Amino acid sequence: MAIEKPATTETPIHELIGKRWSSRAFSDQTVEASKIRSVLEAARWAPSSRNEQPWAFVIATRDDPENFDVLAGTLVESNRAWAHKAPVLIMTLAHTTLERDGSPNRLGLHDLGLATSNLVTQATSVGLATHQMGAFDVEAARKLFHIPAGWEPISVIAMGYPGEAEALPEAYRERELAPRRRKPLEEFVFTGDWGNPAPIVTSKGK
Repeated sequence: MAIEKPATTETPIHELIGKRWSSRAFSDQTVEASKIRSVLEAARWAPSSRNEQPWAFVIATRDDPENFDVLAGTLVESNRAWAHKAPVLIMTLAHTTLERDGSPNRLGLHDLGLATSNLVTQATSVGLATHQMGAFDVEAARKLFHIPAGWEPISVIAMGYPGEAEALPEAYRERELAPRRRKPLEEFVFTGDWGNPAPIVTSKGK
């Protein structure tokens, strides 16, 4: 049975945000093209500075084994051990220069993050699991997919229907079943001096 690990929150949040988590167990069930398009459409409508939309996605599915194997082959072994079973892999890229004048886009990575957040939240809403990976061979990906200058490969997302922890290699089962953990708000929400917890998060009142 697929695992669900809803977040235990200090204050209520949207159900989809609490439900999303980074599973490593994927079913071999094919993901419908309509659902793949829906998660990409969600990314399309993310906010971005000056509406630059500085993101791109290289997608590979098991229905396209040649490109799927190439993208999977860029992953480090510890990720490839489980991610190769996902039916969809998506490489995310940020445009690091501005379209209009070629100057550096300081917010390119930030805006890609917003688009990726939309993508994984939409995936959760249609019953799909996602896991984002930063450990892959960036230079190999750049060459294999002929990525132009000004574009930076950032992550690879495994996506598919949730699977069972028992199907994972033994080394990953314990991590799959472990409780989710997050820092408390007072460790990263400050007022005044750096490191001074904001009263709004230390007070439990309304």
